[in-house]
Amino acid sequence: MGLWDNSYVVRDIATGGSPVIVFTGDTLFVNDVGRTDLYGDNQVSRLAENLFNSIFNRLLPLVDGVIICPAHGGGSICGAHIAGRDESSIGIERIQNPVLRMTKKEDFVKYKMSEHPETPLYFKRMEQENLDGPPLLGRLPVLLALQPEEFNNKIEEGAIVLDTRDPSSFGGAHIAGAYSIWLEGLPSFAGWALLYDQPLILVADNEQYLEKAVRYLIREGYDNIAGYLKGNIESWYSAGLPIESLKLIPANDLKAMLDRKEDITVLDVRKQKEWEEGHIEGATHIFVGHLIDKLSQIPKEKPTAVHCSAGYRSGLAASILLRADYSDVYNVAGGINAWISSGLPIIRG
Repeated sequence: MGLWDNSYVVRDIATGGSPVIVFTGDTLFVNDVGRTDLYGDNQVSRLAENLFNSIFNRLLPLVDGVIICPAHGGGSICGAHIAGRDESSIGIERIQNPVLRMTKKEDFVKYKMSEHPETPLYFKRMEQENLDGPPLLGRLPVLLALQPEEFNNKIEEGAIVLDTRDPSSFGGAHIAGAYSIWLEGLPSFAGWALLYDQPLILVADNEQYLEKAVRYLIREGYDNIAGYLKGNIESWYSAGLPIESLKLIPANDLKAMLDRKEDITVLDVRKQKEWEEGHIEGATHIFVGHLIDKLSQIPKEKPTAVHCSAGYRSGLAASILLRADYSDVYNVAGGINAWISSGLPIIRG
């Protein structure tokens, strides 16, 4: 095993030391390469050159059959275009990875300098814990099953409700003030919205998903989890406690409202690159991770229709608006995908 620019190569002694697997860390991903922006804009060029040298002078000279094992997979904020598949090899990446087609260093550096990846708020927490060390955690916390009245008491004491159900379920009925972050969205989006100094209480589709939710949260430093709602949302409204709903609006209905010149804010909460690839004319663009800090840009006196690509991130954005006392909020069913599938026009650039 050898250390090459933070990548480890595993060799087969039985075949004379030929390389078999390379653990590429944050250097080479499936269909993408690592970030170079986290030390600040003035360091991007230098780090991009180092990354180019690591990939083209260290990794790609390995034989094509060497399996790559990156540190992150699809959906990670550490790479904007990481593919959803986990399996790859040096040879596959040499052919299919679009960044590796930039074989001239100046082209590679220029490309990396043109990127503007999002930096989640929890990265600051990671920096702190990398320097000071994380708090010791012997095991996952044992979650308390809270009856509706106990759950409500936690809310009154200042706990934050985190609803991990799908946005469609959240839209049908949810507890006022809850954040909507679907289970598989926790690794990517919890750090954009949740504070570290407030206890969390969870709502889940099924109690069997709770351990997974807790693992995701713990890995981002959220270890103050005070319990979960026993019996799901049904137990809450069966106890006569108040609920809210989030209105869904089909793409064609939104288009009809716009054609009638109704005064409505269309809020696109996707990433910058997604916005540039195609958006609704007249829409306001604020990435969901920045929405809490930019609420002043969204007027409260008129309806807001929120969309992303399919309806998940917009569910989180809509819950942020509802928490901030926006009363007339819609989640666009199916997002921009439904808009395009319906043959409705988009603006590019």
